[in-house]
Amino acid sequence: MSRFFRQLGDSDSDTEESDEELLTSGDEDLAPPKQPQKPSKPTGMSRFLRTAGTDSSSSESESSSDENESDEDDLGGGPKSDEDESDDEDIKRTIKSTKDKRLDEIEATGKVMENALKINDWVAISAEFDKLLRLVQRQSNSAEPIPPFFVKALINLESSLNAALAKEKEAKKKMNAMNARALNSMKQKIKKASKEYEKETQQTRMLLSANSAAHTQPTEARVRKVRKAIVDGGGGEDELEADDHFTVVGKGGKAMQFTPDAIYKTLKIVNEARGKKNTDRTEQIRILEKLLEVAVTSYQRLRVLLALVSSRFDFNASVANYMPIELWLAAQREVDQLISIVALDSSYVVQEHTDDYDELLERSPTTEPDGVVRIRGSIISFVDRLDDEFTKSLQNIDPHGTEYVDRLKDEKVLYRTICRAQAYYEHTKQAEPLGRVVMRRLEHIYCKPDAVVGALESSLTSSDVQPSAVLTSALTTSNLIHRLCVHLYQADYSLLRTRAMLSHVYHHALHNDFYIARDMLLMSHLQESIHSADVATQILYNRTVVQLGLCAFRCGLIKEAQATLQDIFASQRVKELLAQGVHQQRYQAQLTPEQERAERSRQLPFHMHINTELLEAAFLVSSMLVEIPLLASIESEEQKRKVISKPFRRLLDFADRQVFTGPPESTRDHIMQASKALQNGEWEKCRDLVQNIKIWSLMPEVVAVKEMLANRIQEQGLRTYLFTYAPYYSTLSLSLLSQSFSLSLRTVTSIISKMIWNEELSASLDQSTDTVVFHRIEHSRPQQIAQLVSEKISTLVEHNEKTLDSKFGGASGWGDRGDAKGEKRGEQTQERRGNRTRGALRGARGRGSRFAQGLGNQMAELSSQRAH
Repeated sequence: MSRFFRQLGDSDSDTEESDEELLTSGDEDLAPPKQPQKPSKPTGMSRFLRTAGTDSSSSESESSSDENESDEDDLGGGPKSDEDESDDEDIKRTIKSTKDKRLDEIEATGKVMENALKINDWVAISAEFDKLLRLVQRQSNSAEPIPPFFVKALINLESSLNAALAKEKEAKKKMNAMNARALNSMKQKIKKASKEYEKETQQTRMLLSANSAAHTQPTEARVRKVRKAIVDGGGGEDELEADDHFTVVGKGGKAMQFTPDAIYKTLKIVNEARGKKNTDRTEQIRILEKLLEVAVTSYQRLRVLLALVSSRFDFNASVANYMPIELWLAAQREVDQLISIVALDSSYVVQEHTDDYDELLERSPTTEPDGVVRIRGSIISFVDRLDDEFTKSLQNIDPHGTEYVDRLKDEKVLYRTICRAQAYYEHTKQAEPLGRVVMRRLEHIYCKPDAVVGALESSLTSSDVQPSAVLTSALTTSNLIHRLCVHLYQADYSLLRTRAMLSHVYHHALHNDFYIARDMLLMSHLQESIHSADVATQILYNRTVVQLGLCAFRCGLIKEAQATLQDIFASQRVKELLAQGVHQQRYQAQLTPEQERAERSRQLPFHMHINTELLEAAFLVSSMLVEIPLLASIESEEQKRKVISKPFRRLLDFADRQVFTGPPESTRDHIMQASKALQNGEWEKCRDLVQNIKIWSLMPEVVAVKEMLANRIQEQGLRTYLFTYAPYYSTLSLSLLSQSFSLSLRTVTSIISKMIWNEELSASLDQSTDTVVFHRIEHSRPQQIAQLVSEKISTLVEHNEKTLDSKFGGASGWGDRGDAKGEKRGEQTQERRGNRTRGALRGARGRGSRFAQGLGNQMAELSSQRAH
């Protein structure tokens, strides 16, 4: 009977059903078993009609019909209808209690927090943690135990929070303000929650530690158990032998064998996988290390070492981060081993350009026509990369910690590797890589004191391969630098010659050989073409010029020091020009991230920095000793506007505008107060202020430098005093001046004679009375106006000459600019009181006079042509 008619028979009783069951059971026992007939599939019917008669008979029949349908489907019957699928969904629907729902909600909240932890979103974590606390509080209010999931989540969250706080302290780029506030608030919330659930937290931690200890069994013990089980099970020795021998496979299932015969095949597999996206670099290095252990011949070791060093350099794919120190040290040792093999056995040569050869075949000197095995590779590239990675690590390590000092000790082994590579290229006579490796060696020693260079050179005594030029008792540091630079002067590459010249000049300036360094720099004419060089060479040029200025200052050449350092300090970007810091561009266009990364990569390591505070002190003191006497010698305000050192004059004007001046604190304060004291004739106070500057302790030979400064301050104090008070005296005793400025009578006489000769002072010396007699020449108003007009005309002529030069392509070099500045200073010093007209006439002998002379010659030629 179909399900529809069965549901319409509501009047059937239970007794009839039980009788029918008894009868059917009896008939079944007597009758033979029959094949079950395929029940007819019920016709589609609405769910509402189906639920009209809901008694026990209908439920039993429905259950039996469902079982038949499921059997039919299992035997390969047709698919179920939509109504049957809806019935199955009604059956699968489960009803959860409030407790289970609450636990599911707690777990869902924990998963959201885990996802937020992955992206470091502490705002979302804070919100979800508040929700989690409310759910747990509701759980405890219902007299239910604390869920273990909550306690584990609290422990994990606490460890993640501590890690995030530690990472935030070391991070260069901080997180945004909202995320930081949420992180701090989470710190307080977790602290409060840990204190509230302290008992449960401790119990959970003890359980976790016990479980971790139970799961960490030795691997060998487990292997023994497995092998024992196999033996007991009758597997025999064949299965054990099969388990003991494994075949290592690489990417794509290619087999790798670590035997001398299979080295080249394995190398080919490793080289093919190199540079691909999902290549495991650590695994590649491990495979190559095993190959190096089984290598037998020199050719095999060379091939494996070349691949192994390249793989170590490939490990660090990022340009910004430096190579791990352990990998760097391993690569350095392997480069040393590579150089030792090719340097001690001349039948093997590693060079960049070779003929093609089969990389899967063994090669030896007997198989080659000329008896030399040439292997494709580049040792100089490895040396360059080692040096660059060493510099990059010093750029990224904190220079004020012990890690920087420990890393700096590795320079000794790097210098030895560079010298060994130089010895190899000298033996094989490869000119281009030899020039590069000599330049690398020179860059490590040109800017260091003799003691440091001696320590670096001492590492070569234990080396089995040594270059031709080594520091000995007969060969000093200066001679070593000279030999390396002379070798680079003969190189074909112009950049190496330029950098060698700058390094040579820097070394001479470091050893106070000012005149040699100055002449070398001027004769090289680098100042005319340095603007077209690369950035690294321009930085080296700036460092050389600065070191030359410091050398002049140490030698007591104040004017030369001021003129040399003037261009660097006029730019107001000293640190950027010396590659010792990134310039903060406030009013200019911001740098792109690529430009900023490139600028940071050019920064010099901290131990190579030139102290900018010491540099500023030398420049300002030199400017003070040049500017203060000049200011005292000029009367008109218009002439006072013509300054030599704008940075110094700006600081001096700012100090003059100060209403109250306190005790000096910085280096600038000391120098500005010393300048005021020098203007007032108080040379002793000026000397004390200058000598009390603490930065002088960083200057080599500090005692001699302070003594030199005291002598220069006495001399310039005398000049300033004569310029300032000459109008108020008719005669002045030389002995009084000698006593006042603590100078010898001969020195005072010499200074005054030079001032009279240079027409700076309108006076004469009376040797009979040992006095200086001042001459007063007062100009009339027309004379003063005529003098002013002549100065303006000379300025106009000079501007016209510059315009003419730029129009017709006349280029002026760095030396020409220096001559022009020297002529300007000469004109300013010649325009003194007492001889204005003569000084103006002398000033017309400069570039303006040459320009006028040139025009006169042209006019004479035109007139002669017309006459003919």
